Amino acid sequence: MRTQVFLTGLICLLSLTVHAHPVAAAPDFMEITAQRGDGIYALLRRYELDQHSCNFNQFYKLNKLKQNAALIEGKTYFLPIFRYTFNGKTIRSTIGLDDWDLAVSIQEYNERMLENGLRDTAFQKDFDLWVPYHYLNCGNADLEIEAPQPIADPDFQDKTNPSGRQFPIFGSKLSYTPLRSSRLEGKIFYIVAGHGGPDPGAIGRRAGNLLCEDEYAYDVALRLCRKLIEHGATAYMITRDNNDGIREGLYLACDTDEEVWGGAPILRSQKGRLFQRSDAINALYEKNRSLGFSDQTVITIHVDSRTKNERTDLFFYYQYKNQESKNLARNLHQTMKEKYKKYRANGAYHGTVSTRDLHMLREVIPPTVYIELANIRNLNDQKRIVLESNREALANWLYEGLLR
Repeated sequence: MRTQVFLTGLICLLSLTVHAHPVAAAPDFMEITAQRGDGIYALLRRYELDQHSCNFNQFYKLNKLKQNAALIEGKTYFLPIFRYTFNGKTIRSTIGLDDWDLAVSIQEYNERMLENGLRDTAFQKDFDLWVPYHYLNCGNADLEIEAPQPIADPDFQDKTNPSGRQFPIFGSKLSYTPLRSSRLEGKIFYIVAGHGGPDPGAIGRRAGNLLCEDEYAYDVALRLCRKLIEHGATAYMITRDNNDGIREGLYLACDTDEEVWGGAPILRSQKGRLFQRSDAINALYEKNRSLGFSDQTVITIHVDSRTKNERTDLFFYYQYKNQESKNLARNLHQTMKEKYKKYRANGAYHGTVSTRDLHMLREVIPPTVYIELANIRNLNDQKRIVLESNREALANWLYEGLLR
């Protein structure tokens, strides 16, 4: 009898061993390097971890951080995502759990990470299976964190029409700015037109009319800003003229009433003027970064001044040792090259991309590109800025370059 009982128990034990999945090896946590502008909420949201408080708690614990601590660009942090070595058979046997629905969820999560560009290769190929911490350790989502809202733009007014999108800075005819797409949603741009106030910048003359750099740079900048907003971006005009708007015609009257973000008059000293702009951008950048916005870009627009007989195409300066800035400048340059090949009679384009030690490239935090539109003293180059259709085309092409 004792022998029979022993054999029966042994058979049951063997049966459980055969049908249960083997215990999976202890996984590692994913490591990631913080990018410029990353905050904890933005980082966890990127990996779909922001709806569970346990993910935040685990993130703080893994990295020995206090709640709402700032992340340091270039530093490595642990994410609450387990990394299992996929056994080449099934997800269930890999993680040691017999839950079909959970396995399907994990597979779909890895596929989404691949589609979003956060994974380079499917887990079935590199055998690197990602399992979010909350899949194994938490219940249902317990956080309802609304999408962050960027700092309010004082130009945006929607008091009379609940469905309207009114931006008085663009002028009375174009203040209504429809939302044509959401392709730039979540992206923030700071648009800076060069000079302004007591400083008109470079001066040109055409048919007895004075051409002021700050007016033409501002008009192209406004048009670009409006296009960005039309496609879902948040765009701030850092240099501003509250009564000009987007203007028609060849000759834009020179004035001195421009301001900087926040309503401050533009200072007379060059150093003061430049720091007004870089300080305003950096303050907005830090506040928006704390809200979870990591994709922030600065575009500063100028018109060059050279000898009358020298023609120039658009050229671009980027920040020294900033690969994002360099890539952005190259994308803008490539777009211009393609457009000129299509629309210029001989197809030649001589614009350049280089770096330069300029205040707006050195002092601002976000990736920045500094653009020179033309030589304001050259009669042929002047057509690029005095013709309204050309100013509109420049804004369109710069917008397309930012999409690359």
